[in-house]
This record gives sequence, C-alpha cells and structure tokens, in this order.
Amino acid sequence: MVEGLEIMTITHLLLDIEGTTCPVSFVSEVLFPYARQSLSSFLTEHRNDINLAHLLESAEQEWDADSSSDSINLRKRTKDAGLTPTNAIRMYFEHLIDIDRKSTALKDLQGRIWKNGYERGEITSQLFNETAESLRRWHSKKLSLSVYSSGSIQAQKLLYSHTEGGDLEHLFDHWFDTHTGSKKEVESYLRIAKEINSKSSNILFISDNGDECDAAKASGMQTLFSLRDGNPDQNPRGHRVIKSLNDVDAHL
Repeated sequence: MVEGLEIMTITHLLLDIEGTTCPVSFVSEVLFPYARQSLSSFLTEHRNDINLAHLLESAEQEWDADSSSDSINLRKRTKDAGLTPTNAIRMYFEHLIDIDRKSTALKDLQGRIWKNGYERGEITSQLFNETAESLRRWHSKKLSLSVYSSGSIQAQKLLYSHTEGGDLEHLFDHWFDTHTGSKKEVESYLRIAKEINSKSSNILFISDNGDECDAAKASGMQTLFSLRDGNPDQNPRGHRVIKSLNDVDAHL
C-alpha cells in the first residue's frame, strides 16, 4: 500500500427509496393517490386523536410560515369561505400534494394514512424485482443498511414490511427522513454519518437524484446514481451510475 493512502472500505449502505429500490410509479400512481383520496375521511375519523392534533398544529405553523403567493391566497379563500379549521388544513394538504412540496407535516400525515391502507390489505409495496434479494445479500455480507427518504420513517418502515417479497424491515439498522434535514443539504449527510457512528468515506449513498448525490459526495460519502427508465432525473452529473441494484456489488 502506498504510504499515506487511505483505502476507503464500504461498511454502510445509505439507500434512497423512490427510483432506487422501488419504482417511481408505485409512489406517484399508488401511494400518493391513495393518501389524497383518503385524506378527508382520515381527518374526520381521527379528529379526536391527540397525536393527529399535534400534527395539524405543526401543519398550521408551516402554513403560517409559507410565504408563497398560492399558499397566502389559499389561506384568504378558506377564511372568506368560513371553512372549519379541519377543512381548511385539508385544502392546504391537497395544495402541498399538488405542488409536490416536501412538507414534514404532510409526510407524517401520509404515513398515518398509508398505515391504515397497509393494515387493511389495501396496499402492498411494489419494489424493483432485484430489491429484496439485494437487500438480503448485503445484509448477509454484514453491511449495515440504512434508509434516507423524504417520506416519513413510519412510511419507510411500512413500505419495507409489506412487500411482495415479504417483510424486509428487519434488514435495516437506521432510518432517516426530513427531520434529519433536507436531502439536498450537506449538513444532513454529516448528521447521518455521526448518527450511525461511521466515517463518511465508509458510507455509500445511492439515489436517483443528482442534487442529493452532490450533497452526499460533498459530505465525504461515496455515491451511486440510480439511472432507470421512469426516473425524473436522468442526469448523473458525473456520479457513478447503476441501472440495477445488482450493479452495486461491483462498487463495494
């Protein structure tokens, strides 16, 4: 070995979900529509739930701090219409869904709605064909597996515990969502490295989003860009490319 040269050994895999381990279409065509269709009935059925009350309070605070013209105009329209607070916040959630805002309150609410759907057998997670086998293979190799997704941790665990390939939740050691920070900010990846007690250089982050890969690389992590048909971002920006999770092993 050349003196002073550090060999970077991968000990941790940090995985995105949408476009990386499951098709974008499952999220956009199954999960999101299910949450939207169930939004009104869920808010009504759980109106006396103290935990939901805290979540709605957080959403109200997000709305108050939302300076976009659309959100301000929506606030005015709901007040002028004399809507109840529950109906008003429902319209704000629908607005956030329409513009695909990475709202922490919305993600938490969607996770609660999806939990109902999974438990009722109305939703089964659709992963890429090789995902379950790949996760089990990496786990057997003693690699530590973690998830970092914009979806809530609850939603992440639900997705992996209700798959067509069985319950995969136990294969993961750590879970991270936007409570850790934006996936496009370097500081978020530094926090994750500290949380899992690893050097950044020993972590391999895999995502279908170039901005996220840029941030992870800037933090010192190694990166792979998931380039698949159907993924919105088709520009790897110089990051190493995989077209299947089976390609990951060549980079370990």
